Amino acid sequence: MKTSRFLLFVSALAIAGGGGYVAGTRGLAPKLSAFLSEPALSGTVTPRPVPTGEIIYYQHPDGLLEYSAKPKTTSDGRPFRGVRESEDISFEPLKATATRAEASSPGDGRKILYYRNPMGLPDTSKVPKKDSMGMDYIPVYEGDEADSSVVKVSLGKVQRTGVKTATAERAVVAREVRVPGTIAFDERLVRIVSMRADSFIEDVANVTTGDVVRKGDDLFHFYSKDIAKAGAEYATELRGGGKPDLDVGGALQLRNLGVPEEAISSIARNRAVPRSIPYLSPSDGVVLERRATTGMMAEAGDVLFRIADTSRMWVIADVPEYDAGSIRKGAPATVRVRTLPVKTFKGVIDLIYPEVQTQTRTAKVRIELPNLDGLLRANMYAEVEIESGAADPVVAVPNSAVIDTGDRQLVFIDKGDGRFEPRDVSLGMRGEDKTEVTKGIDAGERIVVSANFLLDAESNLNAALNALGTSEAQP
Repeated sequence: MKTSRFLLFVSALAIAGGGGYVAGTRGLAPKLSAFLSEPALSGTVTPRPVPTGEIIYYQHPDGLLEYSAKPKTTSDGRPFRGVRESEDISFEPLKATATRAEASSPGDGRKILYYRNPMGLPDTSKVPKKDSMGMDYIPVYEGDEADSSVVKVSLGKVQRTGVKTATAERAVVAREVRVPGTIAFDERLVRIVSMRADSFIEDVANVTTGDVVRKGDDLFHFYSKDIAKAGAEYATELRGGGKPDLDVGGALQLRNLGVPEEAISSIARNRAVPRSIPYLSPSDGVVLERRATTGMMAEAGDVLFRIADTSRMWVIADVPEYDAGSIRKGAPATVRVRTLPVKTFKGVIDLIYPEVQTQTRTAKVRIELPNLDGLLRANMYAEVEIESGAADPVVAVPNSAVIDTGDRQLVFIDKGDGRFEPRDVSLGMRGEDKTEVTKGIDAGERIVVSANFLLDAESNLNAALNALGTSEAQP
């Protein structure tokens, strides 16, 4: 008896070895492993239950993680295996699964309509269950089935992934634009000294280019035949009882010839025309140019001196074209000069030039600065910081809330209970920490500011699975 049992055991081993070789050469290893996994050699054999129910999807014949909603074949021509309803094995009692599902249901009393496959396959269940890989079917609540774009995430997963939210609010969106600039004279404060009649220049003052002059200082003396004639007529008019009115008669003629009012007043007092008339500086400033020379003959219109008042200076800054749209007139600006690193100057944007430089693609803006102490000099280099953006509050969200894919910009709205809705938005000004939203959301809505890229990936996955399920469900 023992001998016969031993021979039977050896025969079984031989058959198993031969079968294993054949299975390995003919691709039957999965079937053989399934056969060997059953207690075929034990004393009692428990038959596998026959699958029942409708076929809900198809699985790769070798058990690979490859599924299809309709009949399909592998690349070598083998058909996919149909998986029936009874084959989606649940590893926990149905009551426990239902209790867990009830615990995960929202607190607003919404009704669970059905459960959908977690892999996005087009099969559903009226009761909680698991798929063949042990994944829970996902509950679909009343009102959720119409909005497939909403991402549903369990509250535990929300905490684990670090999803954080904030409130969209009305705020002033601004940021600093840092650009280079150059100090320049205020063109309105530059004075030209010239004669309106042919004159001989005498006794030019000892001032040269770069010297500082004060208003009323003598610049030179001059003699003009036309001015002497007009002065004599004015003096005769006064001696005859005329009034020294600067706006009529001979006084007005002298003013039209460019004679300073001080010289006209001197003729009115003395009733005589001096041999030469002094020309006084019209303002405080720096001599930018001196062309007057003692003894020269100056024709009408010749520039003799050019004087710039430096009590107020300009800063001309070059703003890149993409930042020019956010700069507004009157915006505060801070100027730092490289030769004065510890000194800062405050001003405002006085003018935005109406053109963009062709070579540099920059727009020029002008800033006015007081310069009573004379520290600012023309052609100094400066670093300018301009506060850009709208002065009025707008709907704004943190910069991290915006997902920019290149083709679209979106934010995720927190709908509560782990539901997040992707929403397209139109953006305006982008500030240091906030971005203006011109269209898409309103102030007071809760938006996701952290881990929103994970929600975006989940949303794209859901959309792809829904599209796949729809296309495969069609005949």
